[in-house]
Amino acid sequence: MKVLSQNQAFGGMQGVYAHDSSATNCQMTFAVFVPPKAVEEPCPVLWYLSGLTCTHANVMEKGEYRRMAAELGLIVVCPDTSPRGDDVADVLTNWQMGKGAGFYLDATEKPWSDHYRMYTYITEELPALVGEHFRVDMSRQGIFGHSMGGHGAMTIALKHPDRFKSCSAFAPIVAPSTADWSAPAFEKYLGSDKAAWRQYDACALVEDGARFPEFLIDQGKADQFLENGLRPWLFEEAAKDTGIGVTLRMHERYDHSYYFISTFMDDHLKWHAERLA
Repeated sequence: MKVLSQNQAFGGMQGVYAHDSSATNCQMTFAVFVPPKAVEEPCPVLWYLSGLTCTHANVMEKGEYRRMAAELGLIVVCPDTSPRGDDVADVLTNWQMGKGAGFYLDATEKPWSDHYRMYTYITEELPALVGEHFRVDMSRQGIFGHSMGGHGAMTIALKHPDRFKSCSAFAPIVAPSTADWSAPAFEKYLGSDKAAWRQYDACALVEDGARFPEFLIDQGKADQFLENGLRPWLFEEAAKDTGIGVTLRMHERYDHSYYFISTFMDDHLKWHAERLA
């Protein structure tokens, strides 16, 4: 693991690191904030998954999580959203496909399957690396994310309820199999058999029997992607009568940007800290 940068913040350390990934077959970059409490004892870890077009840097620079994470004693890990490199397949004219749009799945179709194995990277390789190099209590893990990252967080939590104690999302894509801006990417990554898509679709996972105790979802009513991409009410409907708790908060005048995310970031960190205590 290579250290790209380290900066003191709120008594803790914000670092950016790179490593050669066997899951994605390229070099990956990720960010980790370690709170001051980690000097004394292992701390719970919170995974933040970013949205389309983003890297690890978007939430690190605009998410405003460090002050509260330092206060609550949370390690926050921010991975990249896709594989990177000159030999990685991409679609330069489509921001919903390729680099920056890994959708946290393992692609099965060529040429995407050569590198786009973000599900394995997030659930297996990166946790092993973080557990080796940082003072984390792996028995206390939470996961959250924004947009495409909210989709990733919710599907990963639903598939690993034994690992994660908390999950939340900002403006998540809850039904990517039928959303205008994700279904075309799913077909290219996973093929035309839609049955294969269900394992990466939060609503479909619940319909197929997956369970997780509860979710916190924040959504801006002025989000330009609300009607054709996000549709969080579909998850609320899918979870009805399943025993899954869904707290869906709709906010007037908030859009899809990091102004929205940073406004409610403290709420999400506190939500996770209560469940990771």
